[in-house]
Amino acid sequence: MLQKTILGLSCAAAAIAHGSHDQKNLGPHQQLWYNNLPGDGGKQADSVFSGISTFGRLPYQPCLEMPEVDYDIAFIGAPFDTGTSYRPGARFGPSGIRQGSRRLNLYGGYNVPLATNPFNSWAKVLDCGDIPVTSYDNAFALQQIEEGHFNLLSRTPNTDGDKRGPAIKGKTLPRLITLGGDHTITLPLLRSINRAYGPVTVIHFDSHLDTWKPKVFGGSPSEAAAINHGTYFYHASMEGLLKNDTNIHAGIRTTLSGPSDYDNDGYCGFEIVEAREIDTIGTEGIIKRILNRVGTTNPVYLSIDIDTLDPAFAPATGTPETGGWSTRELRTILRGLEDLNLIAADIVEVAPAYDTNAEHTTMAAADVLYEVMSIMVKKGPLSNMIGSGEDEL
Repeated sequence: MLQKTILGLSCAAAAIAHGSHDQKNLGPHQQLWYNNLPGDGGKQADSVFSGISTFGRLPYQPCLEMPEVDYDIAFIGAPFDTGTSYRPGARFGPSGIRQGSRRLNLYGGYNVPLATNPFNSWAKVLDCGDIPVTSYDNAFALQQIEEGHFNLLSRTPNTDGDKRGPAIKGKTLPRLITLGGDHTITLPLLRSINRAYGPVTVIHFDSHLDTWKPKVFGGSPSEAAAINHGTYFYHASMEGLLKNDTNIHAGIRTTLSGPSDYDNDGYCGFEIVEAREIDTIGTEGIIKRILNRVGTTNPVYLSIDIDTLDPAFAPATGTPETGGWSTRELRTILRGLEDLNLIAADIVEVAPAYDTNAEHTTMAAADVLYEVMSIMVKKGPLSNMIGSGEDEL
């Protein structure tokens, strides 16, 4: 009898407690799944390994289907890999990078070296999913990527959309970070950027030049074949997408067809920092070389091939080259570029099928983009490039 009485009192207490929950704020049973963490982290899922993967567990919106959606920074996938010359599989890069990014804000997301939290800031940041890309027609796929990117790039941002910015006609635009995909995708992305900004300065982290003439890289048997992940910067230069004498490669350690490859690279508008230079000038020297070349006033497009990293740190890529930088070195160099005006970025050549069970490559790619996103957030809206004294649009 006593047990029944205790049980009855327990049930009544539970019912009263349940009735006191603020269902409007929490929703049914949300207190079981989410915690408001102390400090600045905000609401966090208890288990970052659960749920549908977006980049860093950011909110997802199918932005290409919803023209009314706005943002300050958007992640977008470009699952294309039919321009690769060696190992395919980068079409699975966007999903792999998202998978590798799940624990980025496990403890709140605060970036200690850059003293900013890209997940809890002035910026509205979304994962917009992937651009639909055909795997049967390269020319059409590149058009899909360009138009999808420009659709998102040309929207009014959530913050300072009414203020003057660095884009054509003095507009302030949102920033896009694209998840590749093989490196061919950078050509349609630069075509989109050109429509919004005109010719831009490019920082290119890679083990390869990617400025080869089509006859040298691939033989150019057709117009479609002439555009691939080793020639896209040659085409970008010929199309006038690059701002002359401000572009730079970093991490180069490829073999060449001959010294003329470097001559052609200079003709395309690039300076070269080779990977082995880190042994003599260190990360600070690499940063200084990049800043001296690029300057701190130009709008900058950042393209990062994951094969910048040594295969010991990122084995899952299409054309791996030994002798590369460590993940720590690359992240240090990127953080040294915090004064630059990054308008957009991509990371490419992540092919998860070749990764370790520990997801070394996809985690490295996600961590690299975490640094990029942190720099963008820390710099504030792109309207800051113009200065506070300009009139609003």
